This record gives sequence, C-alpha cells and structure tokens, in this order.
Amino acid sequence: MKQIQWFPGHMSKASREIKEKIQLVDIVCELVDARSPLASRNPVIDDIVGVRPRIVILTKTDLADERKTRLWHQYFADHAIPTFDFDVNKRFNLKAFVDSLQQILSEKFAKEKAQGRKPRAIRMMIVGIPNVGKSTFINKIAGRKAATVGNKPGVTKAQQWIRLHQQLELLDTPGILWPKFEDQSVGLKLALLGTIKDDILPLETIAEYGLTFMRDNYPNQLVERYGEAGISADFIEQLDSIAKMRNSIGRGGETDYHKIYQFFLHDIRNGALGCLTLEVPEEVTADEA
Repeated sequence: MKQIQWFPGHMSKASREIKEKIQLVDIVCELVDARSPLASRNPVIDDIVGVRPRIVILTKTDLADERKTRLWHQYFADHAIPTFDFDVNKRFNLKAFVDSLQQILSEKFAKEKAQGRKPRAIRMMIVGIPNVGKSTFINKIAGRKAATVGNKPGVTKAQQWIRLHQQLELLDTPGILWPKFEDQSVGLKLALLGTIKDDILPLETIAEYGLTFMRDNYPNQLVERYGEAGISADFIEQLDSIAKMRNSIGRGGETDYHKIYQFFLHDIRNGALGCLTLEVPEEVTADEA
C-alpha cells in the first residue's frame, strides 16, 4: 500500500500557531480516541508540548471496549500521564477534572503566589487530531455551545480562547495530523474510524481491513449484526451476505459493493457493530513507547 500522506495547508499553519501559543498555557489537554489511543496520538504534539504538563482525555469511550480502555488508563498511568474518560452520553465530572488540573499545577501556582502574583484561572490548550471529539468535549464541559461540532475531520479552522468559569480558560486548536504515516496500520485505523477523509484511501481497502479485524477480534458482534455469513474468511462472501441482509442487490443480482463499504463503515464508526478497540498496550513496541 502506498504511503499515506495528508497535510493540508491549514494543518501546517495550525502547527506553527500551536508552537507560538504553547508558552501562554499552563497545561495541555490531549484528546485521543479511546478506540485507538495510540494511533490517534499525534507524535508532532510531543515535540511541541515538550516537558509542559499534560493530561489525556480518552474520548468516545461509549464506543470503545471497556476492558481495553482500562488497560489504556493503566498504560498512561505507567507513563505518569493522568487520564479521564469522556462519554458524550454521561455527565462529565468537571469539578474532579479541575481539581486534578490544580493538583498537577500546584507547585507552579505556589511559586507564582510566592512571587506576589494574584490567583488566576488555569490556562489549558486543547489539542488532538481531527474528528477526535474536541468541540464536543468543550461544549460538554462548558454546558453550552462554545465550539462548532461536526462529525467530520477539520471542523475547527482556527485557534480560539474559551472561558468556562473563573477557574479554567481553554485555548481550542484545529485538529492536526502529521505529514505522513510511516506505519501503514496507523493510517488504516484512522481511516476506519473516520479521522482522515474517505478519499485518502480506497473504501475497499478500509472495509477489508475493518471486516478482517472484526472477524479476528469481535466475531460474535459480526454475527449479531450480519448473520453467520458475516464471519466468512472470504471478503467477497462477507460483502455479499451483508448486501443480502441490506437488500443492496442491484439489477442482475449483483452486489453494490461501494454501497456496502459505506454501510459497513457507518456501522463501525457509530457503534452499530458494538463496542470495539483497535489496539491494546501490549502491541506497543519499545520504539513507540
């Protein structure tokens, strides 16, 4: 498979602006997709953030495998990075979140107080790749529509400060990807979850990757949704069985494969195939860690 590259001009500009603004914030809040916490982390962010304090939010936990999510919390804890879950269907404990931020920054604020500086709100930068749920997260903790929400990559186009209350100010930033995916499996995972646009990779390639993953890791969920034929080792047989279930057989008895690719991807991205997680910490190599 060809090397996956997608780095539009606005992403390059956003990267430069984040570097310029990083000195204005106390802490960085990095959002990652709980279904693929490693693949959805932008390695460029590590270089930008440096040693600045960081907290990780695992988004879309309602769509992720709960057992594997616990493993990821432990993984980040082992790397001294605090984490929080974010399920859009549940109340987010903002008080506990702010308390955690204050604890992380207690030494910094104690020094400022000793220097005679007045107490102030925590300044936090929100970062993450496209379509990871940044705007949804901001609106949820703000209790109002403070950021534009869209179920597609690249909704936020510019940085914006958002004041939540006296204790917390947020600097939202556009989602940015890194220039190219050296590990092709990373590109496939992000494509399957809808993080990169569907025209970057052929839908057939994404669908085949996703169906193979589901057959090998969540076969019961495939059967529940598509029937026994859904776990066929033959990719075309899988597609044909889904087509029959969906009545997507065209004239002459031929399957509309493009339509089935779209249907399957919609199912996997929106939870119709059940909760799933594409990777676990045990798969992280020494270099990745």
